[in-house]
Amino acid sequence: MLPPELSDLTDELIRSPFIVIGIPLALVGAVFLSLGAQFQHRGVSTVEANLGDGSKAGLSPRQLAHLLRRPSWLLGTLMLALAIVFQLTSLGFAPLIVVQPIGVVALVITAILNARLSRIRLDRKAIGAIAMSVGGVGVFVVVAATFAVEQRIDEGQLLTVLGILGVVTAVFGVLFAVRRKSAGAMFYIVGAGVLYGFVATLAKVVINRIVNGNFEWLTVLAIVALLASAALGGYFVQTAYSVGSPDLVIAGLTVVDPLVAVLIGVIVLGEATLIPLPAAILSVVAGAIAIVGVIRLAKHHPQTHR
Repeated sequence: MLPPELSDLTDELIRSPFIVIGIPLALVGAVFLSLGAQFQHRGVSTVEANLGDGSKAGLSPRQLAHLLRRPSWLLGTLMLALAIVFQLTSLGFAPLIVVQPIGVVALVITAILNARLSRIRLDRKAIGAIAMSVGGVGVFVVVAATFAVEQRIDEGQLLTVLGILGVVTAVFGVLFAVRRKSAGAMFYIVGAGVLYGFVATLAKVVINRIVNGNFEWLTVLAIVALLASAALGGYFVQTAYSVGSPDLVIAGLTVVDPLVAVLIGVIVLGEATLIPLPAAILSVVAGAIAIVGVIRLAKHHPQTHR
């Protein structure tokens, strides 16, 4: 009989073809994410220009209502819905820490699209920042796809995720109330990224529990929390579009979102139990490089100097 570690590794190797299916699905989702962000940004910018008071204090109910009449915003919303469908499907085939970081591909597409549409040339610093983000996340995904494992998610793990989400939501709620009129794009980007990280995590938890026949009241509670987090994160994203560029928004989301999801996947869900120490160190370094890339992009994005 094989030791537990070797048994888990054997199961993972047998399951690896499914990871191969999950990765391209996540890539397609990233493309839709990029296109959706561009169209939504266009709609939000138009509404902000026509109805905004210049305070940048978050979208008002009136502005949100007008977004529903903007064809560009509706098209972007449809594309984001498709991105969610592909992401959720990919989560059914691959571990959370493999799928979630792949969204960084959206950063590259969005940066190129935004530069062309805005007739702004990406400078060397911006390109270098994008390369750091993509390279860092790329290395992380390769390591995760090689060693990550999925385990049955029990009630204790789900309650831990929900408890952390409750604390995080309360913190951002207080900060939003206090700093609504002074908060910049990065506040909303970080807030949305953190919430979306929990959305992806809860989606993975729900899929895992349903597959393992654990659909009960706690799973229903997870679905409710998922929808609430998605709604609040969506509001933060729309507000970020009104005060920042789409590629800056996507840059933040494609690092903050996976970072949160990966941390939960590693610490709470145990998806990194078989990653050897050298690979774990490489993953940490790669993740740090990606984060530095996003910070640099925030500082050197061409539109911030116009």
